[in-house]
Amino acid sequence: MFCSKCGSNLAPGSAFCQVCGTAAPASSVLPATLPEGSLAPAAAAPVSPHWLPPATRAFAGFWLRVVACLIDKMLLGAVLGAIFVPVFLLGGFGAALQSMATHDQQPDPAAIFAFASSIALFVGASVLAGWLYYAYFESSEWQGTVGKKVMNLVVTDLVGNRVTFGRASGRYFSRFITNLIPLGIGYILAGITEKKQALHDMIASCLVLRS
Repeated sequence: MFCSKCGSNLAPGSAFCQVCGTAAPASSVLPATLPEGSLAPAAAAPVSPHWLPPATRAFAGFWLRVVACLIDKMLLGAVLGAIFVPVFLLGGFGAALQSMATHDQQPDPAAIFAFASSIALFVGASVLAGWLYYAYFESSEWQGTVGKKVMNLVVTDLVGNRVTFGRASGRYFSRFITNLIPLGIGYILAGITEKKQALHDMIASCLVLRS
């Protein structure tokens, strides 16, 4: 390295030219050695594995999820009951049931059809209402149903992001598979797996976290 003013040879690590006193180029100045015992600059924070939740959140416990589920079931049951009980009464459901229970005469086929249709309507409406309820709220800004909101829980994808309506729908319908597992084992997995996931969470690639 040479001085830019007088052309003299600069000694390695020199800050100034020894002949004319001109400041040496920055590239010729070697970095200072850290004093013994001093700490080196902190390295960049390690990136967490992709399946871990954000540092400010923890996986939701099994019993918190149970309480949230009970709140949601009671809320949905109250709404469906308020809608369907008057419909059944006004639609002659009680009369059809009484006709089927009469033993001294043959059941009226129309009453049997009305009874079966009412049950099918109630089941279908329950599935539809549950789907819209869970999928809408879990994909909304709340990131969870009313029960989860009360218990400060949120549903996210595997990196802690808000889920789409499609993913929330897949999570809801995956519950039917969870329900097929005997003894509730599909739900119990939420208390024993590493990421606290029930079976439907695993299928939909979702997490339930504490907000």
